[in-house]
Formats: sequence, C-alpha cells, structure tokens
Amino acid sequence: MNFNFGEILSRAWQIIWKHKVLWIFGIFASCSRGGGGGGGGGGGGRNGPGNQPFPQFERIFNQIGQWINDNPWLVVVIVIVVLVLVVLSIYLGTIGRIGLIQGTYQADGGAERLIFGELFSGSTPYFWRVFGLSLLIGLILAFVFILLFVPLALFGALTAGVGLICILPLLCILIPILWGITVVIEQANVAIVLENLGIMDGLRKGWSVVRANIGPMILLALILFIGSGVIGFILAIPIIAALFPFVFGVANNSNSPIWIGILCCAAYFPVLLLLNGILTAYVQSVWALTYMRLTAKPQDNAPIVLEANA
Repeated sequence: MNFNFGEILSRAWQIIWKHKVLWIFGIFASCSRGGGGGGGGGGGGRNGPGNQPFPQFERIFNQIGQWINDNPWLVVVIVIVVLVLVVLSIYLGTIGRIGLIQGTYQADGGAERLIFGELFSGSTPYFWRVFGLSLLIGLILAFVFILLFVPLALFGALTAGVGLICILPLLCILIPILWGITVVIEQANVAIVLENLGIMDGLRKGWSVVRANIGPMILLALILFIGSGVIGFILAIPIIAALFPFVFGVANNSNSPIWIGILCCAAYFPVLLLLNGILTAYVQSVWALTYMRLTAKPQDNAPIVLEANA
C-alpha cells in the first residue's frame, strides 16, 4: 500500500492550526497522559549522626508529620480533593481524545468550523467504551507487570542485586511491545468513535488495521514517539531550569531561591499546558487520519469518470 506519510503529517497540522478549538481538547487529552518518571535512590551508609547531607529534610518531614497529627480533617479534605481531581482528569482526558478524533474526522471531511459544545456533547456517548478500553489494557498490563517484575525483584533482593541485571534485557523487549500496544489502542479508539463499535470489536478492528499495515505503522510510530519525546523534552527545559534555584534554596536553607523557583514554574505552567495540548492534538490527529486513510474504500478516492455524449 502506498502510504503517504507527508500528506498525513502535513494535513494533521493544517487541521489543528485552522481549528484551534482542538487545542482545548488536546489540553483535555493531555490530562490523562502524564509522563511517568521513576527515580531510584541508593541508600548509603552513614558514619555518624552528623554526616547527614541535608538535615533540613528531616526537619521538614517532622513538621509535616506534626501538621498531619494536628489537622487530620484537612488531610481528609485533601485526599477527597485529590480523588476528585483524578476522576476529573480521567473524564476530561477521555473526552479530549474522543473530541480530537471527531474533530479531525469532521475537519478532514470539509467542515469549515468546529464548535466546542457540539464536539463535547458528541463525545459523551463514547466515553465508557473508550475509557473501558484503556481500563482493560491497563489492568492487563498491571497483571503482567506484577507477574514478571515482582519475582525478578525478589530474586534480585535475594542475590544482593545481581539478579536485577535480568530485568534490563526484559525492559529492552517490553519497550517496543508497549509502543505496539499504544499504536493498537490509538487505532482501536478511532474505530470505536468513527465506526460506533464496542470495546472488543474496536480492539479487534484496531489490531487488524495495525497488523495489515505493520510497516507504515512502525515507521509512523517511530516518527511520532521520537518526535514528541524530543519536543516534550524541549518544553520541559524551563521547568528543569527553574528547579535549580529551588534545589539551591533547599540545600542552603534559603527561602528566596525556593520562592523564585516556585514562581517561575507557576508562570510557565499555563504556557506548558497550552503547548503540550497542541502537541497532543497534533499526535491524536495524525493517528485519526492514519486510520481514515488506511480504512478508506478504494472508490472513495477513485477519480470520477464522465461518459462522453454519443
């Protein structure tokens, strides 16, 4: 199949640039796509109680613990607020993905204007199916993670860390597998929305589209994953730079650098939210156009032949 990468990538940009209402749905969609970063901390031995590099950390934690003991009802309120925010982010994230799929479909079909209210209300009927697909895949991945990594972690602990080396090749294998699962989910979401399918039918449709076009899908996934990763890192540079005065203030027990770092992050956050929303809208538009192009019937793009008058 002649898959025109340039046409899809350029068309997606034309759509989100012309219909900037899709940026809002991109911001919504990015709510449930938080980047997970893991950090491992090694515990070194201490030669004495006076050798703590940052004793203020212990003091801060003690103050936090005391505050929790003095204000238990506030802790309950905070927990409830966090749960509400999590539910809201899941809801808006799912609606955002659906709205981007519908908006891309309408814009590519020639719609001159996309209305936020219509896209939002038109996305709600698909919410539980798209959310259910994400929940199903998430539960399966969590089960596989527990099944694979917990025994390896226990084995590594019993072998003083030597067994943890076995995890490295497994991670190298799992990364492309997770990328492939992500591509299938993207295509399944589009199938659910555009063809009004159920969860399992959408998953089967997404898998069949990816399997039948494995070469173009791999290349497109590399373009999007690497490209969005590089752009995401560039967008995060101001946040990383703002952390330096924060860390400096903590290390030197000085409040001024800490507040400078916090204010810089707060000022940049709306800009980061907007730019990340645009990036998310573009990526989702590319995946929607990909599905539309790969599943289009031949006669849809065939030239119309007019018969000559006798």
